[in-house]
Amino acid sequence: LRVGPKCGVCFGGRLVNGTTIHCAALRAAIRIATQRISRFSVNRPLHSHSPVYPPRSIMSEQSAKAGDPLASKSTAWSGRFDEPVADFVLRYTASVGFDRRLAFADIDGSLAHAAMLHECDIIGAIDLADIERGLRQIREEIERDQFEWRVELEDVHVNIGRRLIELVGDAGKRLHTGRSRNDQIATDTRLWLRGEIDHIVGWIDGLQHALVELAERHAATVMPGFTHMQVAQPVTFGHHLLAYAEMFERDRARLFDARKRVNSLPLGSAALAGTTYPINRGLVAQKLGFESIAENSLDAVSDRDFAIEFCAAAALVMTHISRLAEELVTWLSPRYAFIRLPDRYTTGSSIMPQKRNPDVPELARGKTGRVTGHLVALLTLMKGQPLAYNKDNQEDKEPLFDTVDTVVDTLRAFSEMLPGVEVDAEAMHRAAEEGYSTATDLADYLVKKGVAFRDAHEAVA
Repeated sequence: LRVGPKCGVCFGGRLVNGTTIHCAALRAAIRIATQRISRFSVNRPLHSHSPVYPPRSIMSEQSAKAGDPLASKSTAWSGRFDEPVADFVLRYTASVGFDRRLAFADIDGSLAHAAMLHECDIIGAIDLADIERGLRQIREEIERDQFEWRVELEDVHVNIGRRLIELVGDAGKRLHTGRSRNDQIATDTRLWLRGEIDHIVGWIDGLQHALVELAERHAATVMPGFTHMQVAQPVTFGHHLLAYAEMFERDRARLFDARKRVNSLPLGSAALAGTTYPINRGLVAQKLGFESIAENSLDAVSDRDFAIEFCAAAALVMTHISRLAEELVTWLSPRYAFIRLPDRYTTGSSIMPQKRNPDVPELARGKTGRVTGHLVALLTLMKGQPLAYNKDNQEDKEPLFDTVDTVVDTLRAFSEMLPGVEVDAEAMHRAAEEGYSTATDLADYLVKKGVAFRDAHEAVA
């Protein structure tokens, strides 16, 4: 008696004499997955990534000494100090080497803040026009890579603020009315991260499309299913791939849910206690597209839960990619030979001419630990901080930035690699015939003939 493998979806179909008697459940699952994703086009243009600026290490000691922060009064706080900051401390505390990728978010936030100050009769129309003109010029200078970033000005905010004053004079000095760098950086980071979440979701959509299309091509390709890495029961390759489509659907949902908490406006909280100016935070939220306004000023400037929550969601994205990567590496091995990856996603060996190494899946598997590490770093960063803002929070940027970059690059690599995967259906089918993968079917057959399941189980074993 030979019973063919069951359908991996409804467990009712059978292979009889090599002919698939297959239920409609798998194709229905593919159709549902396709409809779920169809609202996003795989070929739609994605938001461009924020420019990757040179790292802090290129900021030389000479550039740090270029200006005395006390003599020029160029920092945001130098008025009450009697001696300049030591050059080493200046370099150690400066963040402009990495936080300048927030420049466009900073400009957008400043434009909304300036418009609100004018609406509330805190600054005049001429000042507003000057500020808008200056910020437009600064944006153009950054886009053309002509903006001079100065390490002695510490961060992205002071660099842009100082340049604005150079361009428009006193109007630029009035821009900071009613705000602090504490609520400013919280706003900038949320604005930037909100856009990056949308970008990442776009790449997840692309990866889901690739999985669904490959699954549809192999809806009836039989392969062994595994538990404990041992042959268990036959499934189809299409059903197997759709498991990953479900994982990434949960990732999309998590990111959309996290986005709601990212999209809360902290601006107006100032340093920690709000401001005495009659500002309109609702107007700023409307201009910047924030869904809600942070209620407590101390929490608003010190909260980094949104970054931690994003990194947790990103770590799960990478974990799911890593699981898929592990299977691709296994399936590519000559011991399995289930698939072949496109040559452009593999490399050779410097000594072994026969090698075709799956470097992209292997690196994705390795980079998962990197993203998980960033999550732990941010949790550790926050665990001992008293209210409200502390300089520790400057250390949230680099883990957050690298998490975004790693996730986007990895999603892109897999979205573009999967459509080129070649499947050896015969090798999969041969593997499904090994290891007594239809033993459960035989036990079920005996049960249908009146044998108690435990006795059938014992008989087949």
